[in-house]
Amino acid sequence: MTAPSKKPIDLPSLATDVRAGNRAALARAITLVESRRADHQASARALVQELLPQTGRAIRVGITGSPGVGKSTTIDELGMYLIAQGHKVAVLAVDPSSARTGGSILGDKTRMARLSAEPNAFIRPSPSSGTLGGVAAKTREAMLLCEAAGFDVVLVETVGIGQSETAVCDMTDFFLALMLPGAGDELQGIKKGLVELADMIAINKADGDNIARANLAAGEYRAALHILTPRSVHWQPPVVTYSAITGTGIAELWQSVLDHRTATTAPGEFDARRREQQVKWMWTMLEDRWKARLKSDPTIRAKVKSTEAAVAEGRVTPAIGADQIAELLA
Repeated sequence: MTAPSKKPIDLPSLATDVRAGNRAALARAITLVESRRADHQASARALVQELLPQTGRAIRVGITGSPGVGKSTTIDELGMYLIAQGHKVAVLAVDPSSARTGGSILGDKTRMARLSAEPNAFIRPSPSSGTLGGVAAKTREAMLLCEAAGFDVVLVETVGIGQSETAVCDMTDFFLALMLPGAGDELQGIKKGLVELADMIAINKADGDNIARANLAAGEYRAALHILTPRSVHWQPPVVTYSAITGTGIAELWQSVLDHRTATTAPGEFDARRREQQVKWMWTMLEDRWKARLKSDPTIRAKVKSTEAAVAEGRVTPAIGADQIAELLA
């Protein structure tokens, strides 16, 4: 990704432009938060803090599913439906990083052809840069910037591998797991953790000859959910079928998102989840800064290497090694 210019950043003007919904300014702001330069990181923190009063009012939806399930096609169809309903939609699609450049492959944007041409949509593919499960380290900040720019629905797409599901669940209000028809053997190997996190399971490609298979898969997933403890006492995750190609079931899918918000708002669960996410975000950022300091300070880095060697050679236990590294950060 191209780094921001080295000329001084006019934060007040940038904040004003983002609030006005200027998509070019929003793109620059997200590039700023993704920069690894220390001065840019400081500016990004100041920018997000300045825009904080304009955030928090969007519906945040995380979307996951294995490769080939049709995540991008689903988001394209869902986004177009939402725009027709009067919404402004932001999509944060986290791509696998290029092994050579560390940049985003940008594949998702090309698969959302209609949505990417919409003035009321904003699509931002971001490099995962090797972070846990492929979730970009700055996705949360990007989400807040999109909200400040007036986007009232934010869809966060994961690469669908590793532990990205947990990370995206911890930053969104509703977590949607996409599945394919013909559960069968696939159901036997399904990740229990993913099903327990999901606020809804949606079976894609329920069209043509696949309709019967999709309905059968939905029945099997419903049976599986009955033996698991739901994440919320106020919401039983539904299992629905839909087709991203024909658009059948998209309206019902979105209605479930709205129903979930209604069900969790009244008892205070919605606000409690948002507060918990804020605290988790703080600790995640603190851990990132600790790691960055260990890598950036030459003196500390040399001592860490020495401790690593001692642990690897068996001269020091991992517990003692951890203590020694922790003392370097004191």
